[in-house]
Amino acid sequence: MDLRTRYLAAYDEQLRTDAETPSAVAVRAHGPLRLVTFAGGRGFVTYQDLGGADAEGIERLVVDALDHFRTDPGITRVEWKTRAHDDAPGLHESLLRHGFVAEETESIMIGEAARLTVDVPLPEGVVLRQVRAEQDVKAMSAMCAEAFGDPPAEGAELADALLRRLALEDGTDDAMELWVAEAGGAMVSAGRLEPVPGTEVAGIWGGCTLPAWRGRGIYRALTAARARSALRRGRTLIHSDSTEDSRPILERYGFLRVSATTPYEWRR
Repeated sequence: MDLRTRYLAAYDEQLRTDAETPSAVAVRAHGPLRLVTFAGGRGFVTYQDLGGADAEGIERLVVDALDHFRTDPGITRVEWKTRAHDDAPGLHESLLRHGFVAEETESIMIGEAARLTVDVPLPEGVVLRQVRAEQDVKAMSAMCAEAFGDPPAEGAELADALLRRLALEDGTDDAMELWVAEAGGAMVSAGRLEPVPGTEVAGIWGGCTLPAWRGRGIYRALTAARARSALRRGRTLIHSDSTEDSRPILERYGFLRVSATTPYEWRR
């Protein structure tokens, strides 16, 4: 088994489980699907595979999943997470037919945490630190919304979700970590570390850097800090769904693109 095949097997077996949805309010199984409800009116559809369903069977799964979320008036949007290596005949067409919209495709990257633990010089005046206080989480979320060009309301929603998660996981062995880079007391970059319970894997998520601070090594330094923390917590592999901005950074350190993921979103 080559390294890419081993990493992809670890992804399918260890990460496409409850590990994907640690902050879920509710999870319902429907055939091969996991229909997940998050706070804030968000539904989420995921699975390890589609059980060999043909195009007609997949059409029924899409209809059933959407009917499940439509019956809850509190759900305002639903994400269906697809993976490029799945056997899923007709899924793309079925999702579009039922009102889902394809968003940006990201690369599924996996590699050794130790490869990321490099010394990266930071620009003068930039410091890294881990945060969890409410005001820091809100400032971090607002900065990430700005970095991604999202409305402030999405930053506030992210802050609420992160604060709920921090409270839920407080004191546990697999608690999420939030890391930020600051310049002159203002946050300019951030990212999360999410150790996956019962596995050798930690995820690095939510990487964001303000446009004026990109290309200066700050995100690489944040990634190195999170990798060191992952190793201290016994996680030897790092997983990330990476945009085209962050994929080359991970490839530089020997990470492999094992597949791709495309989210499809439906809004009420």
